[in-house]
Amino acid sequence: MTATSQPPFSPEEIAKEGIKPQEYQEIVQRLGRHPNKAELGMFGVMWSEHCCYKNSRPLLKQFPTTGERILVGPGENAGVVDLGDGFQLAFKIESHNHPSAVEPFQGAATGVGGILRDIFTMGARPIAILNSLRFGNLEDAKTQRLFSGVVSGIAHYGNCVGVPTVGGEVYFDPAYSGNPLVNVMALGLMERSEIVKSGASGIGNPVLYVGSTTGRDGMGGASFASAELTDESVDNRPAVQVGDPFLEKSLIEACLEAFKTGAVVAAQDMGAAGITCSTSEMAAKGGVGVEFDLDKIPHRETGMIPYEYLLSESQERMLFVAEIGREQELIDIFVRWGLNAVVAGKVIEEPIVRILYQGEIAAEIPATALAENTPIYNRELLTEPPEYARKAWEWTSDNLPPCCTHKGIQIQGKLQTWNDILLTLLDTPTIASKSWVYRQYDHQVQNNTVMLPGGADAAIIRLRPLEERGREETSNAQSPMPHAQSGVAATVDCNSRYVYLDPYEGAKAVVAEAARNLSCVGAEPLAVTDNLNFGSPEKPIGYWQLAEACRGLAEACQELSTPVTGGNVSLYNETFDAQGNPQPIYPTPVVGMVGLIPDLTKICSLGWRDQNDIIYLLGLPIQSKIPNISDENIERTQSKIQNPKSKIELGGSEYLATIHNTVAGKPSRVDFDLERRVQQCCREGIRQGWVRSAHDCAEGGITVALAECCINSKLGAEIRLDLPASNSQRWDEILFGEGGARIIVSVALEQQQIWESYLQEQLKDNWQKLGEVGNSQTNLGIFTTDNKTLINVTIENASNHYYQAITRRLAVHQQ
Repeated sequence: MTATSQPPFSPEEIAKEGIKPQEYQEIVQRLGRHPNKAELGMFGVMWSEHCCYKNSRPLLKQFPTTGERILVGPGENAGVVDLGDGFQLAFKIESHNHPSAVEPFQGAATGVGGILRDIFTMGARPIAILNSLRFGNLEDAKTQRLFSGVVSGIAHYGNCVGVPTVGGEVYFDPAYSGNPLVNVMALGLMERSEIVKSGASGIGNPVLYVGSTTGRDGMGGASFASAELTDESVDNRPAVQVGDPFLEKSLIEACLEAFKTGAVVAAQDMGAAGITCSTSEMAAKGGVGVEFDLDKIPHRETGMIPYEYLLSESQERMLFVAEIGREQELIDIFVRWGLNAVVAGKVIEEPIVRILYQGEIAAEIPATALAENTPIYNRELLTEPPEYARKAWEWTSDNLPPCCTHKGIQIQGKLQTWNDILLTLLDTPTIASKSWVYRQYDHQVQNNTVMLPGGADAAIIRLRPLEERGREETSNAQSPMPHAQSGVAATVDCNSRYVYLDPYEGAKAVVAEAARNLSCVGAEPLAVTDNLNFGSPEKPIGYWQLAEACRGLAEACQELSTPVTGGNVSLYNETFDAQGNPQPIYPTPVVGMVGLIPDLTKICSLGWRDQNDIIYLLGLPIQSKIPNISDENIERTQSKIQNPKSKIELGGSEYLATIHNTVAGKPSRVDFDLERRVQQCCREGIRQGWVRSAHDCAEGGITVALAECCINSKLGAEIRLDLPASNSQRWDEILFGEGGARIIVSVALEQQQIWESYLQEQLKDNWQKLGEVGNSQTNLGIFTTDNKTLINVTIENASNHYYQAITRRLAVHQQ
């Protein structure tokens, strides 16, 4: 059949594979002929956005990807950084958004399984899982079903496979009502001198299929993940994979044992696009070809055809290239672990993927045509911000009711006291405790979790030598090794409302907050993995959001010396309603960041430590009024503060969205110089033993942050604030405004002098003494310097709102 003959497929059949008409012509051009059904399916999944990043790849090139600790950057199954002392850390984040929207339990569970395979494929033992989740309004019955199903799926897979789920974030917003986001990050530890790569090599070397059997589950999952969700998406349940965490546990152990033999030349997880992706990527990366026989594949369903074998995304499967003559050595290992292992192909010199079936060639495609020489779309960027953004930026705090009083603010004719507003924010599911979530996770398996979920701004995992684990646990399984004193911290972050309002500044704020969270536990930020969750790039607004966010991420990672080692792009996160109207999510570039803790005895939690400890604010001061300066300098000082690089904003804040039902304004700009200095001061204070607790100010501003410190420690606090320096400054901005690179710390009284001297030297005027820690009977009290009460709530009342917010909403629905 020639390339000029009539296509053997109808336009509808081509479109069903996710292939555009012009892309089909490119396929014909690459092959010099029309593809057959199996080949069309292979191109469909490999040319999907999920696999080839055809809309995002040009934007990703601007990310910094190198650094002194970077061992493996983008392009492999996971990034790897050097932690020193013979440790290397593999880490990556992936999404399973569309599958979780259709089948939340299995969608989330297999998302965990997939990211774990990315980690141990590199030769690293998985040591921790984090997740970043987004759902619609929790009052909605559908949201509750999705939320409960996703959390159960994550808990099921992580708990059964024996990897602790140690941290994460959960947001609730109507923007995610039809399209939840499920992003899972995993960390793995290795002490090997050689990292396992995915590029095939060695002509004649055998290709091994190992792991589970192949079925029809997950058919076309990559293409499914690269299309908008519609009311008919429920019909795509076959595109959702089904996982087996117990089999994956065996696969982890078998793979790590196999890697130790030195007989494995290359390894690749069969994730999205299954056999198609693993064979083509291994061949393309190695500059060789792969011949693969489907008749050799262990299968669990009868009558499967090449199209189904090639597009199946059955879980817990891997592809190895082995040294010739050593294949049986590897097969024996997998059989001993109760797993399938067969020689199903070989490495060939011609750079093609040749698929055999029943003695015939079922597909034959140049490897690069599938994995590297894929379509790229350099889309035109809007010359000015879209109308929705320009309109949002017109908002100022002058649009709000006046609040000149210290008592509260009049909203629709009713006085809302600052107490009322604080308790309402603590009861907001996005801010409230996520204990309902993390109590379902086993966060202490492996006995290396140093900081439990909810206790600090980042998770902390002990770095314990892997090779000595067996001997150590034999003698005393509960005792860490005496020399296991270093650790790794990890966090996942994204304030998507900021990014929606201003993708460039919002994305910078995401990176800054991640680094700040690591600094709050005493960790030095090292590197980033990102998950770019956006709507359709084919729409001007969607592409503008994606492009501007990538620009912001790139700049922030450069400024904070946190290179990007890889990640995931998830586009087309839009829901079509019954009328066919697209509803995109907020642009959500989730940043997973890892940091190094040299000494685990020098770390911090977020709760106060002891009564009478002194509370400080690092970063932009709360008020413009600066005490103890001469009248001569007041005007100049206030002018400088009113026009800083960064300032405290109500725009995009949780207060504005929750209390005033308004999403508008501009988020606070990031001042990288201030961020670096504040974070360095926090880390140094922790390492010197001056700082006893640390917590960053994020959603809800300083008041919510103070309340969280009190709730976590069950100790109160007495805070004294100066009166506003001018009538233009509002009490709600002071109490609930966000931004300013701010961290709340507490310091023992005996360390006050040396700490304040250090702050004055490093931060100049960008710090403030707030008050002191009370006892268990003390309220959270925020007062003015002339003894007027702004906020005075009991810790018990605040805790009830904070801890019961999610449980109460779920209980109401269940009743």
